[in-house]
Amino acid sequence: MERSRSQQAGVTPSISRWLGYRSSPPKHLPLYGVALWSFIAAFCGVSVIQATFRAPYFTQRAVPPIIGSYGASAVLIYAAIDSPLAQPRTLVGGHFIGALIGICISKLFRLLPPEHYIEFQWLAASLSVSLAIVAMQLTKTVHPPAGATALLAIIDQQFIDLSWYLLPVVLLSSTLALIVALLVNNIQRRYPVFWFTADAPLLAEPSGALSGHGDSKTNLANREDLSMT
Repeated sequence: MERSRSQQAGVTPSISRWLGYRSSPPKHLPLYGVALWSFIAAFCGVSVIQATFRAPYFTQRAVPPIIGSYGASAVLIYAAIDSPLAQPRTLVGGHFIGALIGICISKLFRLLPPEHYIEFQWLAASLSVSLAIVAMQLTKTVHPPAGATALLAIIDQQFIDLSWYLLPVVLLSSTLALIVALLVNNIQRRYPVFWFTADAPLLAEPSGALSGHGDSKTNLANREDLSMT
């Protein structure tokens, strides 16, 4: 069924495989196999992001090599790949929302005199993270590392100085991380479980990359419950 859906969209099976579509579940990997592919994916993903932002175009604009919150994202999208929190919608949407809210709160509080901004920076940081969580819940893009993205926009001067330019930096970082996840995770595993909603999984059974075999119905129910957060 999923294969026919991808073909109807004009995507050949050779391409749809790298988008997470399968006609049958992939073979379960032993724990050492899961760990090996998680290591390879995380190494490649973090390296690609850093290599990109070390280009002169970005260094001239004082863009850091990597946003720290993407280290946490690497754990999800390269290791816990069956988690609803690790899917493309949450990765891209969560970080974007976190950055957007962090920038807005930072600019709002910077209307205060500098001495008062320092005094109330704790309030700005707390408000930024809290609002980011609510926004992610309402848009079904909950991605825990994105809370750190919202926080960094308040407390880290590098990101404060980037201002609105942080948004394209975050979008590019998420895109690069996602591309690596699609390429490496789909060699012997399957990613993503879904693209937009958990109600339309690309395969009825999880790949086992998160915790081994498990019960497919229970795992699917857990994914649906978490996606509602």
